[in-house]
Amino acid sequence: MKAMLLAGVAASVAAVLTFGSSAQAAPGDTLKAVKDRGVLNCPGHNGSYLGFAEVDDKGVWKGLDIDLCRALATAIFDDPDKIKVVPISWTQRWPALQSGDVDIIIKASGGTFSRDTELGFQFSNSYYLGTTKILAHKELGLTSLKDADGGSVCIPAGSAQERQVASYASRIGIKLETIAIEKTEELEDAYFSGRCDLYAQWGPVLGIARSVAANPEDHVLLPDVLAVEPEVMIVRQGDEQWLDIANWMLSVLLFAEQEGIDSTNVAEAKANPATPEIAKMLGVTPGFGTPLGLSDDWAFNVISKVGNYSQIFERGLGSQTPYKMPRELTALWNNGGVLFPFVID
Repeated sequence: MKAMLLAGVAASVAAVLTFGSSAQAAPGDTLKAVKDRGVLNCPGHNGSYLGFAEVDDKGVWKGLDIDLCRALATAIFDDPDKIKVVPISWTQRWPALQSGDVDIIIKASGGTFSRDTELGFQFSNSYYLGTTKILAHKELGLTSLKDADGGSVCIPAGSAQERQVASYASRIGIKLETIAIEKTEELEDAYFSGRCDLYAQWGPVLGIARSVAANPEDHVLLPDVLAVEPEVMIVRQGDEQWLDIANWMLSVLLFAEQEGIDSTNVAEAKANPATPEIAKMLGVTPGFGTPLGLSDDWAFNVISKVGNYSQIFERGLGSQTPYKMPRELTALWNNGGVLFPFVID
């Protein structure tokens, strides 16, 4: 089973490389291409990835990943609506970025060695730290994954979870029947209908899936942590300016939260900046935009129109949603988490 799984992963990587080699986008010109096009192309999902990239019955996209794309569009165009959401599957992420069909991957994706060295990508700082875990039917009476030897597990096809489950199962000495399904809705239907004993996923997604299940108490999160994965924004190698813009956009969201600046008070903060760093970030002191190819007030525009990181999180995953997800490790460094901004000097 493990050999077959690894062979499938290798075949998927080979297919991506073949696609990319025939339709590579030129590196180094992303900002110019986006400005010329007049819109930022961002990946969505081929369904709904609740809390991160989901679409409502009116066709409006929302979620943490989508709002980060809106923030990036605001930094460039001063308009959060200058985005085009391209619905793509997990396996389509890489050829879509290589070919230029999307400008950046903000799609709950981790930075890995093969994505760097084989696919030719580079990564931003992490904007979310999540763990890979296992959801199980309570009636099975499992206390850990080791009790599930011989069972079946639903896994998102084309994702890092395939490799993580195989590696973890091998390490603890059990065998699992893997059922890989591409679409999240079909994957969850398979688990909740009883087709699979287990559901392996990124922890936040499992938490959301359980919270909206018909009977949440019928499902338990096992204590096993299969992997810890920092989610990053991913761009093509050779475009340092574009990576800088993504990193500083994220840093502005975190710095604003750290300094207590949000969409409701950013105008006051700009009129009376409390520190030189805030003055520079908000464009009162010149020089924060030109080196990036942006206007000096780009950060002010982002905060005023999209909010700081906390506002984005609560709107996509937290208190303003049915999911009520806690920040946990995704909190700021000074509030029990691991996220931090760069220094503005």
